[in-house]
Amino acid sequence: MTESTANVEAEAATPAPAPVAAPAAAQAAAPAAPRTAAETRAQYSQQGMNGRPAPISRASNKDETFSQNDYVVYPTHGVGKVEKIAVEEIAGHKLELIHITFEENRMTLRVPVAKARSAGLRRLSTKKAYDEALATLKGRARVKRTMWSRRAQEYEAKINSGDPMAIAEVVRDLHRNAGQPDQSFSERQIYEAALDRMAAELAAIDQTDKPTALAKLGTYLKTP
Repeated sequence: MTESTANVEAEAATPAPAPVAAPAAAQAAAPAAPRTAAETRAQYSQQGMNGRPAPISRASNKDETFSQNDYVVYPTHGVGKVEKIAVEEIAGHKLELIHITFEENRMTLRVPVAKARSAGLRRLSTKKAYDEALATLKGRARVKRTMWSRRAQEYEAKINSGDPMAIAEVVRDLHRNAGQPDQSFSERQIYEAALDRMAAELAAIDQTDKPTALAKLGTYLKTP
């Protein structure tokens, strides 16, 4: 299992002992300015300097508390489970860390409690909130007439935002029904990554498994 440590200030990769002689990595969770989910989504339609996509906040909507065995969402890794919350000494400083395990990736992430919000860590969406994301899948695709490389960056930023609505927009825009042109290889990769993120959270919310969640998502994506 790979273990990632969310440090307060810097990001580094250093070897460390881990169970079953598996390598471990130390990784920073870069803090971002807190914004609401609506503000986060609004950034996708804006452009920054030099025509690049505007930066996307990873922050959660509000301060949340986490407990052992909670299912949570970390923006760049998706759904994980809180293994424990413990005080540990890192580089001479005592930090209260949230240990999050991602079974599918065989990885453990350690996020300082004080930095959880700015790192974008959040609890699972409510069923009501996720129903709004599911409803988005039934909408008409909104594909910008821009170069694919730019759209791909925007799609990946949406996926890594951790916002269910933004991820649903990626799935909606890249989904192909029968009779429509096939996806390119890179489109398919991004589509499957977004679909996997949605299925993982939906499975945790419904307390089912990923195949069941994927089947449910498929019913929303079918052409009426």
